[in-house]
Amino acid sequence: MVTDIAALDLTDDEYTVVQSLIRNKYKATDADGNVVLRGKQKMLKMKEEFPFTDADGGPAFTVKAGGILDIAGDYTLTDEETGEPVVVLDQNYSIFTDQWKIRDPDTEALIAEIESKNKLVSVLRHFVGIAGLIPHAYEITDANGDHVGEIRGQFSLRDTYNVTIDDASNVPKEAIVAAAMVVDAIEGN
Repeated sequence: MVTDIAALDLTDDEYTVVQSLIRNKYKATDADGNVVLRGKQKMLKMKEEFPFTDADGGPAFTVKAGGILDIAGDYTLTDEETGEPVVVLDQNYSIFTDQWKIRDPDTEALIAEIESKNKLVSVLRHFVGIAGLIPHAYEITDANGDHVGEIRGQFSLRDTYNVTIDDASNVPKEAIVAAAMVVDAIEGN
């Protein structure tokens, strides 16, 4: 299983992900406020695509949809330096919950799950436009269902998330931080 991304070394346990005011463009900062990762959703693409760069603007990895207009599909995170897939993010579409799985790209084995903590907010989000004003919170668990961390939204003009990783021994931090950006963009939070 490939889990490292050559261009990144994410060692902190807390990150902040902030969306640009204009479009699905994001930056992630570490606990000291240093930019460690930037990502954006490419516009006007048949398949959704999110290129990510390191703190210096060098290519780090790309997340690309497996299909065209994938409502409940998979997104492969590929290391730009090696060209190897690192993980696959699977969206399990449901009106009752927002749930994503992080899987091994070769064996399809489950590595982690990201699931909304508040089912009511998820349901409202699918039916009522004002639910987008309520910050989302997600729990991250490993393949055994053990707590790994959380992604917690903040009240702000721009989508802002605190990503806390309590125990990522078997879950790549890069995938968690990238997932926070991709989930926000795809779900239109």
